[in-house]
Amino acid sequence: MTLEPFVLPVAGTRVAGLRSTPAAGTRVLALHGWLDNAASFVPLAAALPGLDLVAIDLPGHGHSSHMPPGTQYNTPGAICHVLDVADTLGWERFTLLGHSMGAGIASLTAAAAPERVERLIAIEALGGLRGPEDETAQRLREHVGAVRALPSKKLRVFSDLAAPVRARMMANQLSEPCARLLVERGVMPVEGGYSWCSDQRLMLPTAMRLSEAQIDDLLAAIECPTQVIYATPAQSYYPEPLRSERIKLLRDGRLDVFPGTHHLHMEHPALVADVITRFLGG
Repeated sequence: MTLEPFVLPVAGTRVAGLRSTPAAGTRVLALHGWLDNAASFVPLAAALPGLDLVAIDLPGHGHSSHMPPGTQYNTPGAICHVLDVADTLGWERFTLLGHSMGAGIASLTAAAAPERVERLIAIEALGGLRGPEDETAQRLREHVGAVRALPSKKLRVFSDLAAPVRARMMANQLSEPCARLLVERGVMPVEGGYSWCSDQRLMLPTAMRLSEAQIDDLLAAIECPTQVIYATPAQSYYPEPLRSERIKLLRDGRLDVFPGTHHLHMEHPALVADVITRFLGG
């Protein structure tokens, strides 16, 4: 199965992405990780025939519109955006597939709109990152300070793609082919070379995070069958036993863990696709 570019007008914004050709089979809406884009699912799509797979560039990422000036990127907005995309596609019920940040958004969308989500596949995240209560004031101060300093920031310009590819390889333990997939969709031509096309506001410290108790309540509200896929060793910001304990809150959850890095679905697509195929078929 190959993915072809598309653009959709959604709630006054431009949503770009990649869609399977032919568009037939189980409806799956795929959400990528932070500072990634729809190309995150290109390797996996090749191993998943028979799906109507729609991988979008989330707002501020890839070829999709940035949020308007003065607005914020936040989880409730992301959930509503996902549902707006589904509405535009004409999908009343669908499966959500997410990686990292996208898995966090997908799982919270399943909690917020259980009547819309048939199944959930969460890779390398479930429920989002927690924020200890005693860090709330400091986090808010850091966010406000960074927002007010943003106008003085300048875009970094790369003379060619070699440097951003190396940067992604180092930051995410990615192979060169996988890093290149993300970079080629994640940059734009500018005077002197290339710059990241993602919105600089995505780099701001998060203003508010949910507490672990709030995340627990949301995970317990997910009604659909859920397949969680983790790589081992765990990421430092989402450690064991926390990440495995969250699975126990799901009403109908299952877990598969494989040796690998954070972009397991890109580096080992056949392995992940086998789990997804069995889950959707069962």
